[in-house]
Amino acid sequence: MLMLMLAIACSVLISVGMRLSERYVRHRMAMFSMNYAVCLLLSRLFVGGAPLLTTERGIGTAALLGLVSGFLYLVNFMLLQRNIRESGMVLSSASMKLGGVLIPVLVSMLFFGGMLTAKRGAGTVLALAAILLINLEKGSFRPEKLKSGLLVLLLFSGITDMMAGIFDKTGDAAFRNHYLFFTFLAALLIALGTALYKKEKPRPADLLFGVLIGVPNYFSSRFLLLSLEQIPAMVVYPVLNIGTILVITLIGAAVFHERLGPRKLCAMGLIAVSLFLLNSAG
Repeated sequence: MLMLMLAIACSVLISVGMRLSERYVRHRMAMFSMNYAVCLLLSRLFVGGAPLLTTERGIGTAALLGLVSGFLYLVNFMLLQRNIRESGMVLSSASMKLGGVLIPVLVSMLFFGGMLTAKRGAGTVLALAAILLINLEKGSFRPEKLKSGLLVLLLFSGITDMMAGIFDKTGDAAFRNHYLFFTFLAALLIALGTALYKKEKPRPADLLFGVLIGVPNYFSSRFLLLSLEQIPAMVVYPVLNIGTILVITLIGAAVFHERLGPRKLCAMGLIAVSLFLLNSAG
């Protein structure tokens, strides 16, 4: 259970770091570059003495899926940063967590013959109801007021999380650390290339927040993997997602004064129940 609690803490620290960076960071891509440089260094340390490039069967899958995942990781982080600025830390984090569960479930049912169980059906309906509540404007749905940023974040979070699931199904567990290494390598190269193209000159605050976000960013994935080795997945994922949302909601209200009205609080409750149902559905 300790590993799971640490995974929740790291997930919370990522959102808190993003929220704080709004005040101090000027060059986003410089911050992202440092973030992924830290992740890359840590992943290299955990690979240990094993060679990064080898002729062993399975390394190609780890490298290819890792490179694609790295691009998605960066896009997801950029979307999270933008939505925290526009909609606050609480709603952005909830949308990201919901997308990470809802999209893979829907894709599984639509394209891979996944069964529509009672829990999945109820969880999906509650998730859609929560999205509708978040986008209600003074009691009515107004398309021009649609929080499209949160919906895009939800979509990309789901696609990003699906990559880990694809590796879990098609890759070799012996190359899990290699997969993470190539993921962070791709994200670093894209972020660094973008920063150079935009001629960003990193400031100390940009680099500092890159480190502060990079450390929990890496260990959130690592602690999750360790949790899954000790606790059944049907326990890990609901506790991780709901626990992260609850802690972020408390911090958002107490520290950053992000107030949620009755409508959005109801939406948060629906998201929590939806996450529980979707994660526990067989």
